[in-house]
Amino acid sequence: MDFDALRKFMEAGIPFNRVLGVKLIKLEKGHARLEIPFRDELVGDPFRPALHGGVLSALADTAGGAAVWSGATDMRVRVSTIDLRMDYLRPARLESIVADARVVRMGNRVGVADVTLFHPSSEHEVFATCKAVYNVSPPKKT
Repeated sequence: MDFDALRKFMEAGIPFNRVLGVKLIKLEKGHARLEIPFRDELVGDPFRPALHGGVLSALADTAGGAAVWSGATDMRVRVSTIDLRMDYLRPARLESIVADARVVRMGNRVGVADVTLFHPSSEHEVFATCKAVYNVSPPKKT
């Protein structure tokens, strides 16, 4: 697994990740850590203020999918979201955000990941958690 090539693909090869500014920090078998640097465009409630919940769930989904993909025995598999449950525990401050995802179950066709979201400045202060389930499809035959 060439980390630099994967990082480039995750950050620039997936258009929505590029829009959000997703950065791949770490990827190893069954574990992924991604970050989105803060930008004013990510604010969902300017009166509170807090980041938009959709940004948080998109980062959690991407991190969970990356963790499941990295846990597969064949790196050519395709991973797609089946179910995503977000628990927003407190507002996300106007700072960069990190999602740390770990595979809790990997089967032949389904993978499950737990994701925690926090600010890099305070990893112990989790502001959202996620349970994500993914379909793992075998590579297409050529």
